[in-house]
Amino acid sequence: MVRLILSIGLVALFALPARAECYLDYKAKQDDPLRLHYGVAQVSDAVCGDNGAARAELEPRLAMDGWQLIKILGFFGPEGLDERTESAGENFLRY
Repeated sequence: MVRLILSIGLVALFALPARAECYLDYKAKQDDPLRLHYGVAQVSDAVCGDNGAARAELEPRLAMDGWQLIKILGFFGPEGLDERTESAGENFLRY
């Protein structure tokens, strides 16, 4: 009986979802003078894939430096980071 309980416990432990990492790429702007930037940011797993919730999480971070979020381009996992590093430049995981 103890083995059965331990086996079920181990199966349940390994069946838990792994902590996923969620990233998005976005466009932001500043006015007067107009400046634009492309960036990559990490957002919480809870908002992954939800534009409205992700916007609410990212906008305050950008606003601290005077940036306004224009558009979320898409969501991706850690496998998409390498291909975006160069394009995002100094705004790679900055916000």
